[in-house]
Amino acid sequence: MAIADALEAAEAKNLDLVEISPNADPPVVKIMDFGKYRYELQKKVKEQRKKQAKQGELKEIRFRPNTDDHDYDFKTRHAREFLEQGNKVKAWVQFRGRDIIYKDRGLAMLEKFASDLDDISKVDQLPKMEGRRMTVMLAPEKKK
Repeated sequence: MAIADALEAAEAKNLDLVEISPNADPPVVKIMDFGKYRYELQKKVKEQRKKQAKQGELKEIRFRPNTDDHDYDFKTRHAREFLEQGNKVKAWVQFRGRDIIYKDRGLAMLEKFASDLDDISKVDQLPKMEGRRMTVMLAPEKKK
């Protein structure tokens, strides 16, 4: 079909003439509502992003070297809830001032934290020092 005829046909239907494959011989075009096409593409991209974000966020739990048992249990329960929802958990012990001499307490606390939650999670990153923080990363275990 000649280009002029195709343009006339598109105008008669109040639609757009969109080039699909410019490198073909002859070029391939389609009569369609281009605005509606772009809107549907944007909806698809938005839906894909929404599904991608549901994979899991990163939640943080903060401790200090002298965190009490009740506080520890409370924070561990919250971490369990986060893991059950499919989120990753980053637990860290903050060392302020002279607290830095209690690195062994921080390491013991994070190891206990990981072992308390090992039934529903796996350790992504072992405890390590990052400046004045000691961190451990836990990821939810895949459901069987």
